[in-house]
Amino acid sequence: MPIRKPLRSVSKPGHRVRVALAGFGTVGSSVVRVLAAQDFDGLELTHIFNRNVAKKRKRPEAKLVPKSTVWTQNIDDILNSDVDILIELTGGLDPALSWHRRALSAGKSVVTANKQLIAAHGPELAKLARDNRAHLLYGAAVAGGVPVIPGILQGLGGEQAVRISGILNGTCNFMLSAMQSGAEYADVLAQAQKLGYAEADPTADVDGFDARAKLTILSRIALHVELDQRAIAVQSIRPISAVDFHYAAELGCTIRQVSEAEVDGPLTRARVAPMLVPNSAPLAWSHGTQNMVVTSGKFGGDVVFSGHGAGGGPTAVAVVSDLLAVAHNSASVELPVRRTRTTGEFIAPHYLRFLVNDKPGIVSSISGALARVGANIDSLLQRPGYPKNALPFVITTEPCTTSVIDRAVRAISKLPCMLQQPLCLQILEMKDKD
Repeated sequence: MPIRKPLRSVSKPGHRVRVALAGFGTVGSSVVRVLAAQDFDGLELTHIFNRNVAKKRKRPEAKLVPKSTVWTQNIDDILNSDVDILIELTGGLDPALSWHRRALSAGKSVVTANKQLIAAHGPELAKLARDNRAHLLYGAAVAGGVPVIPGILQGLGGEQAVRISGILNGTCNFMLSAMQSGAEYADVLAQAQKLGYAEADPTADVDGFDARAKLTILSRIALHVELDQRAIAVQSIRPISAVDFHYAAELGCTIRQVSEAEVDGPLTRARVAPMLVPNSAPLAWSHGTQNMVVTSGKFGGDVVFSGHGAGGGPTAVAVVSDLLAVAHNSASVELPVRRTRTTGEFIAPHYLRFLVNDKPGIVSSISGALARVGANIDSLLQRPGYPKNALPFVITTEPCTTSVIDRAVRAISKLPCMLQQPLCLQILEMKDKD
């Protein structure tokens, strides 16, 4: 494994580390609050960039900004300056990618929470940082204030991880935790939006795209594989209903949005989806906006990271921790990453929930459709108290491949008794250490 060139020292005797902040929203203003609350000697906040600076300067946190700090609406004021570290908190790919490239090419170190950018362009930007003896740290890009990324890079660098699973989206975890108490999807989404956990357009969260980007990053640093994001299977939480939590409880489970990836020779299986999680599994213990990541290693077994991932405060802690690491010239462990073929195909038991206009022969028709693709029924559950013309019931299957169960569901959905598309959820299996 090649040894990289020594990093350009950011902290020098008698030199204050000059820091610029791009983005003064929820996280950026929280970063200022964290910096103001503690005496980090040697750091100087020289610039703050944001659109509509006049509006941002009315935020309460703006009163904590040093009077010497330059507020600007022109990113060139930062990129053409002598700042040592750029903190980028604006998010998105454009124009953030060009800012990262320019800053790193000039030898400026970058700290970011931009998960989409790191997922899509992390290797390129890491090479650019190495070539220019700069730092690129992104500990806040996954799980907010939970030190998952530095924990894996520094604490588990000697491990050979074979599997990673986790709850990577605090918004979905908040919503599904609330639904576990009997609420319906539309109501908990409205509550999450009111509390600021969910955006007006919640697509990235509830349909799995936010977690998919985070899983890409974690697979790179934990499993040392580069995934094709487009090949990572995603499934929305939108079809989940309160009745599914009732049935899950009967099966000794709850429901969570789970991100998982495992290396299988030349393949990496990767998926983000709502799943039935056994109550005995660590992922079932995560509630509210908590995030959790479980790494499964060949030598050390399972390691669990858990804590609050959402919100400005926890994320700001991760950003400032990275900032201090750069200021003290701390280098991350770098291990080779290989490309593997990415597939969403897993072998697992499945939960199938149907809503039907009850008539004789329905179970026989469903079991026939499953038998034709080689899937075996494990159990059948039907809760009392529902009308015959809108009857929900559940079948669980023995382990089978994702594609097999998908074929069965497509056939079953065409049965005339079906009132809506059947819901198919993977059941997460507890696995022993390899």
